[in-house]
Amino acid sequence: MSTLIDFGRDVCGDLSQAESCEWLVTNGLGGYASGTVAGLLTRRYHGLLVAALKPPVGRTLLVAKLDETAEHGGRSYPLFTNRWHNGSVYPDGYRYLERFRLEDTVPVWTYALADDLLEKRVWMEPGANTTYLRYALARGSGPVALRIKTLVNYRDHHGSTRGSGWQMRVTAEDRGLTVVAYDGAVPFHLRSEGGRCETAHDWHWGFDLAVERARGLEDHEDHLHVGTIHGTVEEGKPLTIVLSTDPSVSLDGAKALERRTRQQRTLLGAFGKAHPAPAKNAPAWVEQTIFAADQFIVSRPSPADSDGQSVIAGYHWFADWGRDTMIALPGLTLTTGRPAIACRILKTYAAFVDRGMVPNRFPDAGETPEYNTVDASLWYVEAIRAYHAATGDDRLVRELFPVLGEIVDWHRRGTRYGIHLDHADGLLRAGEEGVQLTWMDAKVGGRVVTPRMGKPVEVNALWYNALRTMSALSRVAKKPAGEYDELAARAKAGFDRFWSDSLGHCYDVLDGPDGDDPSLRPNQIFAVSLPASPFGEDRQRAVVDVCARHLLTSYGLRSLAPAHPAYVGQYGGDQRSRDAAYHQGTVWGWLLGPFVTAHLKVYRDPVRAQSFLEPMIRHLQSHGLGTLSEVFDGDPPFTPRGCIAQAWTVAELLRAWETLVTFKKGTPASARKRKR
Repeated sequence: MSTLIDFGRDVCGDLSQAESCEWLVTNGLGGYASGTVAGLLTRRYHGLLVAALKPPVGRTLLVAKLDETAEHGGRSYPLFTNRWHNGSVYPDGYRYLERFRLEDTVPVWTYALADDLLEKRVWMEPGANTTYLRYALARGSGPVALRIKTLVNYRDHHGSTRGSGWQMRVTAEDRGLTVVAYDGAVPFHLRSEGGRCETAHDWHWGFDLAVERARGLEDHEDHLHVGTIHGTVEEGKPLTIVLSTDPSVSLDGAKALERRTRQQRTLLGAFGKAHPAPAKNAPAWVEQTIFAADQFIVSRPSPADSDGQSVIAGYHWFADWGRDTMIALPGLTLTTGRPAIACRILKTYAAFVDRGMVPNRFPDAGETPEYNTVDASLWYVEAIRAYHAATGDDRLVRELFPVLGEIVDWHRRGTRYGIHLDHADGLLRAGEEGVQLTWMDAKVGGRVVTPRMGKPVEVNALWYNALRTMSALSRVAKKPAGEYDELAARAKAGFDRFWSDSLGHCYDVLDGPDGDDPSLRPNQIFAVSLPASPFGEDRQRAVVDVCARHLLTSYGLRSLAPAHPAYVGQYGGDQRSRDAAYHQGTVWGWLLGPFVTAHLKVYRDPVRAQSFLEPMIRHLQSHGLGTLSEVFDGDPPFTPRGCIAQAWTVAELLRAWETLVTFKKGTPASARKRKR
């Protein structure tokens, strides 16, 4: 098993470090379990069972935590840690934590109890709202008794709870108990084979949520103690606890762990089959990132397709977004050797295309999809291009070509939010007052922070790339390509308008309400990184150089150059402050992939290009352990912020690595490097 993440007491015994390192396990439905190395809660999203009751959404916190106390040799060891709203930390069980590691994606805590070593593992059953916890003695001089208090809730994972007056129904059953939070709520179950369970109903008040306080949100809540499990652990005789919405869930922890391990082996097997040589020599971080990639793939069943799939944009709080899904699809599925999943995702989204637009977002409550995006549909075209390039699957291209044709046609003649082709220069125009359409989509109250109305540079790079793609795919579909060739030629000629000799870089938006926007932003990198570039070599190199000098950081590209008067170097504070900074200097990890791709394209130096990835590779061992963050501060030391696990950050690291490996394999050494 991969153990890239492995900490000793230097991290585990330092509360400030142990509570800032977070773990995540998922179930492929949108549900998850997550917490800190220290074991205390710091977010509203932390819990052992956050079930997706309407996959991949309807995510509901059911089990917040288990508080374990071990007894051995006449001594009692509280293994859990809680911080209370008054600031006190009690008990401080993290002090017994000898080691923390990830076995693939399974977190393992090792507690030192005199001469005993007690291990705890947590994982989720793939395809089920079920969490397993398994306690085992790695070293022991005799039986260790465990007393485990179960603390539950029943609320949307975005919310918080005040428990005063709330009476849940707690029913003792064979080998466990069942909880019904209120009439109509989904029952959930606590089971243990080998343990004895006694019921309770005791609210614990004021768990402190330090990270939520830093985010300007509700910073404490209550959880209900519904029962205590009493069990014994001996060498060779572990104790398993199961938390589930399934009343008939299996209690066999050994078989459940084997199922999880088998799934991880299958992931590596698919990768090895798709990339035999690179997989054989792949460093440990690649395997860890492949495991992280799988955490974002979820079911998205619909009346038309019960096997539909999608991509969770980020944990803990994002659902599946069309733009994020299409950007992440190549790295999450094609690089990892799972084109069948890519195919299902592409078909799933094809069914939701409306007026030539891919949905921007599927809301958490399952309402009608939102279509407020100008680029998701163009990223969809690029995702199909990447899929066909990796698989040669002509059949899917022919099946989806009418959808692709519809996308181009609607954009040519006009669709929602003023999105239409300007026939004067062949470029796409988009935008209406009060609507955010590009990936820079933050909104504070009714104010769009970066409206970017007009002709955004990356949208038109995507438009040109889509037209070139349609020309190539039309031949696969045995359809005329002439219209796409003509539109592409006009778009390429019109794209020259973005370049400014006086600025030394591209305008970010043309023909906006206030004219052309000269702000130095990273969006121009796509005019180089996409397979079809509207620029020649000199301008491609100039774009890469200006991004490198002014926007590049250790973990990605800044969303705005520091010299700009609107630049914000710190991403923090309440939601209004955070949204105002989101695209005004904040670093985005996913942009590292396009930058590395573009740099490799113009300089043909894979060693230098790979060096840009090294800090992000090391980042796998901090913040969200074994995965990669959404955003970072624009100012050094580029502190990680936002989601602890973001799909397109993980995907773009993998895709960039694959691009480098492919380049090294297919290019003679004498032709690899151009002098800078």
